[in-house]
Amino acid sequence: MFDKLQQAFWKALTPDLVPDEIKVAANPIEGLSAAMISALGGVDNLKSQQPVALTRVRVALHDAARVDRQALSVAGVAGVMPLGDGVLHLITGLRTQG
Repeated sequence: MFDKLQQAFWKALTPDLVPDEIKVAANPIEGLSAAMISALGGVDNLKSQQPVALTRVRVALHDAARVDRQALSVAGVAGVMPLGDGVLHLITGLRTQG
């Protein structure tokens, strides 16, 4: 909310320098980028996902062996905590979501 207020303030002061709206590509699944989904084995490998905290996302997978941890790291995941039965916690840190 503060970002929108700040943007409106600067837009009022410099209308020709601040764009009206920043276009952000929507993520295929809320909370996970396309790169993260690919590293998790694709959309068909996901059973469910849910944000657990500001810095974590819990994912349940059909096949945990399909996870590419190096690709997750490249996608911005700081760490992976396996919980068993194909459930992982992805430590993502604070990220801006569109």
